[in-house]
Amino acid sequence: MRKIWIFLFLLCSLLGAATRPGAVFLMIWPGARSTALGGAFSAISDDATACYYNQAGLSFMDGMIASLQHANWLSGLHPDMYYEYAGFTKSLKSGTLGLDVIYLTTGKTEVRDFEGNYLGEYTTFDIAIGVNYGIKLTPQLGLGAGWKFIYSYLVAPWVWLRMPDLGIKSGGIGIAYAFDFGVLYKPFSFLSLSGAVQNLGPSISYTETGKADPLPYTLRLGFKIQPFSSRIIKVNLTGDVTKILVGMFADPDKTFFENLKYEFQEAWKGAGLELDYFEFIVLRGGYFYDSEGARIGFTYGGGIKAGGFSLDVGVDQNIYDFTTSNRKFSLSYHF
Repeated sequence: MRKIWIFLFLLCSLLGAATRPGAVFLMIWPGARSTALGGAFSAISDDATACYYNQAGLSFMDGMIASLQHANWLSGLHPDMYYEYAGFTKSLKSGTLGLDVIYLTTGKTEVRDFEGNYLGEYTTFDIAIGVNYGIKLTPQLGLGAGWKFIYSYLVAPWVWLRMPDLGIKSGGIGIAYAFDFGVLYKPFSFLSLSGAVQNLGPSISYTETGKADPLPYTLRLGFKIQPFSSRIIKVNLTGDVTKILVGMFADPDKTFFENLKYEFQEAWKGAGLELDYFEFIVLRGGYFYDSEGARIGFTYGGGIKAGGFSLDVGVDQNIYDFTTSNRKFSLSYHF
């Protein structure tokens, strides 16, 4: 149960609006498979999480796919924080439709006044609901787009009424929407190239003054190489470079190329290896590098596939510089 310092942290976040991206839960990787691959999934995007990584992947899908994911998120910080994802895709006569939901909660927040008196508690959460579509322009080229509704509940409205000394009458709830666009190109059977821009939309505001934080505008560039494929075993090598576009080229004392070099160094880099044995047992490993966020290390996981079902686990707890448990579990069914 969090105490007043958690509430004060949320309050400081509200008062410091527009200094950092809002709706940061949109930057968390969904899916156990992609997590095990170091987040390098935009050039694969062949399951329901394509609604998140690259909607162009939907254009290459057939039938229907339903996916669910659960994770106790960063339990080393808060044991009652968890992260959920649900996705569904259905191929149509022209293209493929995808629906997805992202949900993150940090659990219950206990509120006390400045004298330490208990005032109550509430549950913080963030949710995004997306509608996505992908269409194949040629046998090798697919395009995709998505729209999402974003609702962020950081402070319950009753808190301001119970704490009038704060001088704040409203705030703590942010609402926004955003668009995603993606492309997936498969010039050869063993090679896929991807690009996506995500979370393009109006800034999200949590304060009564109207000050707003930009959404985490994101650029993803990726590749997938399949150096070996047979009936017995398939090997996939994948890599992604992910760049949060908020605040780019912010140092006026640096030249354009100095800023460009810094932005590339600061970008997230992920790489993964996937071994699929008889389309039954799958082993995965990856590496992730985020120098500014101090998230550097190996990821791993695996899965079992049978009768259209896929059960996967992905572990990325080693990329954090504090002790935590971070495992994602996903269950998918391909109709």
